[in-house]
Amino acid sequence: MIAALSLSACATTARMHSEAELNSAATACGFALGQLAQDEEEKKLLFIMEANPTAAKQVCVKQWAKQNGLKPVFIDAVDWVRE
Repeated sequence: MIAALSLSACATTARMHSEAELNSAATACGFALGQLAQDEEEKKLLFIMEANPTAAKQVCVKQWAKQNGLKPVFIDAVDWVRE
């Protein structure tokens, strides 16, 4: 019982990160602004929208997600339209 209470005390509650926080993480990891996102209904998920991100980018964003109690979800079926 005590062990269960100790573990629950370590669990982080999900929160919505600001656009500035997400953009800061994105640029630090080599992504463009707006390529990292969260959804209000699934706060624990961090969506990364880039086709075939490099291994270095993946490692960087996975580390940031872990530090912030988030699970990274890579969406690589994105075709960006350039005008």
